[in-house]
Amino acid sequence: MDFRNSYADDAYAAAYAKLEFPGTYYLAFRDLPAILSRHVAGRKALDFGCGSGRSTRFLGKLGFDAVGIDITEKMIRNAQAIDPTGDYRLVADGDLGQFADGTFDLVMSAFTFDNVPTAVQKVRLFRELARVRKAGGRIVNLVSAPEIYWNEWVSFTTKDFPENRLAKCGDQVRIIVTALEDKRPVVDVIWPDDGYRDVYEKSGLEVIEVCKPLGRADEPYEWVNEATIAPWIIYVLGKA
Repeated sequence: MDFRNSYADDAYAAAYAKLEFPGTYYLAFRDLPAILSRHVAGRKALDFGCGSGRSTRFLGKLGFDAVGIDITEKMIRNAQAIDPTGDYRLVADGDLGQFADGTFDLVMSAFTFDNVPTAVQKVRLFRELARVRKAGGRIVNLVSAPEIYWNEWVSFTTKDFPENRLAKCGDQVRIIVTALEDKRPVVDVIWPDDGYRDVYEKSGLEVIEVCKPLGRADEPYEWVNEATIAPWIIYVLGKA
């Protein structure tokens, strides 16, 4: 089945641009400062699939000199409008040719690979990300856990899509971001842990650390399933 990136829709991109770190999204970013402190020495970063620049701005606040790239023109325009001094660039799909080998200490991708539909495409992209990463640098890949597509959450609902439970690696799944004004479902591609590990191996990368963040009782949210089921997986990758 053909895959269409939901974020290429101008109206949805405009709604998504207003999103920061509410609810379930908070867990995706909460542990990143400590993870990056453990694994990344330099300050030059690439935010691959930056969307409206939320993750690029996040890296900037941590002291990184971050470049955000995306294939969606509307998303880049939104990022530039929100952060006029930031470095945001529109690129062709999979084209990192403007960056020399070994440019970045950190390559981060937040949710981007939820929208890359095939293993061949994933491997091709990770090989390029590995190329532009400095020797000793790290790739941090933040993705949706498969469980996010068949449970309820502070910021998401999937109850209208019971077919998600039958989805296998590479299948399309639907989810509604309740934190957005636009309540149309997003179409993602489900990709379990063993599928990602196979992609990493074929890309010449090894998994250095895996983080599955859970909500805590002392946090300012009434968690739905977040305290017992991790909605996100954060992979730290290096050269095999």
